[in-house]
Amino acid sequence: RNSWKAVLTLAYQSLGVVYGDLSTSPLYVYKSTFAEDIEHSDTNEEIFGVLSFVFWTLTIIPLLKYVFIVLRADDNGEGGTFALYSLLCRHARLGTLPNCQLADEELSEYKKDGSAANHRNRIGSSLKFALKALLGLALIGTCMVIGDGVLTPAISVYSAVSGMELSMEKEQHQYVELPVTCAILVSLFALQHFGTHKVGFIFAPIVITWLLCISSIGVYNIFRWNPHVYQAISPYYMYKFLKKTRRGGWMSLGGILLCMTGSEAMFADLGHFSQLSIQIAFTFVVYPSLILAYMGQAAYLSKHHSLETDYRIGFYVSVPEQIRVPVLAIAILAAVVGSQAVITGTFSIIKQCSALGCFPKVKVVHTSSRVHGQIYIPEINWTLMLLCLAVTIGFRNTKHMANAAGLAVITVMLVTTCLMSLVIVLCWHKNALLALCFIFFFGSFEALYFSASLIKFLEGAWVPIALSLIFLAIMYVWHYGTLMKYQSDVQNKVSIDWLLSLGPTLGIVRVRGIGLIHTELVSGIPAIFSHFLTNLPAFHQVVVFLCIKSVPVPHVGPEERFLVGRVGPKGYHIYRCIARYGYRDIHKDDVEFERDLVCSIAELIRSEKRGSSVDVMEEVEDDDERMVVIGTTSSNLEGIKLCEEEEEEARCSDEVRTSETVVKSPERLRRRVRFIVPESSHIDEEAQAELMELMEAREAGMAFILGHSYVRAKRGSSFIRNIVINYGYDFLRRNSRGPSYALCIPHASTLEVGMVYHV
Repeated sequence: RNSWKAVLTLAYQSLGVVYGDLSTSPLYVYKSTFAEDIEHSDTNEEIFGVLSFVFWTLTIIPLLKYVFIVLRADDNGEGGTFALYSLLCRHARLGTLPNCQLADEELSEYKKDGSAANHRNRIGSSLKFALKALLGLALIGTCMVIGDGVLTPAISVYSAVSGMELSMEKEQHQYVELPVTCAILVSLFALQHFGTHKVGFIFAPIVITWLLCISSIGVYNIFRWNPHVYQAISPYYMYKFLKKTRRGGWMSLGGILLCMTGSEAMFADLGHFSQLSIQIAFTFVVYPSLILAYMGQAAYLSKHHSLETDYRIGFYVSVPEQIRVPVLAIAILAAVVGSQAVITGTFSIIKQCSALGCFPKVKVVHTSSRVHGQIYIPEINWTLMLLCLAVTIGFRNTKHMANAAGLAVITVMLVTTCLMSLVIVLCWHKNALLALCFIFFFGSFEALYFSASLIKFLEGAWVPIALSLIFLAIMYVWHYGTLMKYQSDVQNKVSIDWLLSLGPTLGIVRVRGIGLIHTELVSGIPAIFSHFLTNLPAFHQVVVFLCIKSVPVPHVGPEERFLVGRVGPKGYHIYRCIARYGYRDIHKDDVEFERDLVCSIAELIRSEKRGSSVDVMEEVEDDDERMVVIGTTSSNLEGIKLCEEEEEEARCSDEVRTSETVVKSPERLRRRVRFIVPESSHIDEEAQAELMELMEAREAGMAFILGHSYVRAKRGSSFIRNIVINYGYDFLRRNSRGPSYALCIPHASTLEVGMVYHV
């Protein structure tokens, strides 16, 4: 359990990361609501009705739905649309990835769910047909999150800068507002590669200062202009509002819903904080501050009907004139902090999509060695910046931006509501009636807002739909092409009988070194290997089929990283190594991976001669291959260590002193490699000979064979299939990144081979 000090510290930090977007919504909610659909009359029925809607919207959606219900549906501490999707697929036994294995279900994070296997089987068999629908729903939510990453920075910064209008002439303001907004946005995106940890320590104070500022102004306005404004929280005022305004009032809901923009961040950023810290920060700090801010604005507007600027400016007119300039500065800083959180969230969800095979491989830069999950994706960053600038310059007013942002926000919330209703039944094993009540209560409330946003299609709401369709097409084409490619690899793989018929030499000359063959297959022999053996006269003495795969859990512990096994008899010296990563795990591009790989094979050789496995190892039977679960060298303290004198001579000598058994390679070699074996281990001569051969191969060097399987549509395929496979997927494949671990290996040691499959 976390101590209260730790929880409160996390709650403080969450204010800067999670709530920046939500806390800046008072800048534009009233302004967007009164843009054109309704007018502010002397009776105040409109302003009080809007306040009542804002109060109950903030209470029902962020407070009740997210804080008290949705936050509990975490995937081993992680939140967000894809976390819900992954959680559902595991419980329903629906395969999210083509190369899933039974061994993956033995992962500790997989078992944490505590769901009964028979229940999952019963549910899974009846819901297999729903996998595509579930994936489609998750991808729609994801696309809208990306759309939010474009629209939120635009509307937040533009609304904050709009306060400059009060201190200059209207003619001047037109020429200043847009350039200043664009300059701030360009700076915001240009600084992304430094990472939030560089300036993260000032995020929370900025948001706290902003919340203190708007709540204080709210309290001042309530007591100064209308102390009875609190009566407007009665739901009766919502009824009076809709009765008077009718269609206009319904259409204005598209502006009101912006009061909850950023609520999804509470769930999406759950992995960086704790459930309790987010609940405390929202319930006791953010929620009361926002309610006071909206009440204060309503109190001011209820006594000011004549000034036209009230409806153009909204927030800033209710700020006392003496403090407008410092409030403007704090607002711009708060808008930047809120935008930063949304952009970072966009990077995170695209990385998750890529890990689960739904988005092309992109370059992921880890901006902090200490804080997990802080990443930067250059291609996505500049794409978001260009789209953000296009939206800002194209619309030039908060009305259209608000319509666009509103639709993106409410769509993500509807997707979360749908997925949550399934979680209640499949994961929490509650009555289906409870799930129906959940989707009916929250879904009907959100559907009302969704319809009001959708009706503004021509007035800006088309933007998130257009962006979503583009990203959805990219995701679908990539997912479909990847699936077809994997199925082709499986269909064309070579049987073990073919390998056995060649004998230990494989019918060719075995030269010194390690041949590392990258493949997506988790079993069988890839066709690319048979292609080599039939076309080349020689191959390496040690062959490793390497598969780097993602599993549908957030994290895989270092102690469970590798699945290692033999392919064929011992004399063949052919191994399979499967490195497993969660969808939120970091793939580091360093030499440690190469070392861990060699040590995992050495550990396999050692384990075969022992009567019992140690704690960090577990045998798994998979597709007639005996696979052993082995951790990385840093996590397996009792395991074999690899020493290379040229690179780490000092560290090596320390390790040798703590061990009795040292297997040495011949002195004549220029690059000396040694395995440090724990004192407690007894290794027989056969295993020592095999370890010696592995060392010699390591000293000779490692060659990386990267197989490219190209897919083409079969002759006679439909027009759409031809377009998707031959043009869409081919374009994305050529412009996506290769495996990250390949970047560490010298180009001189890399060999790329292509094979064409017709699907």
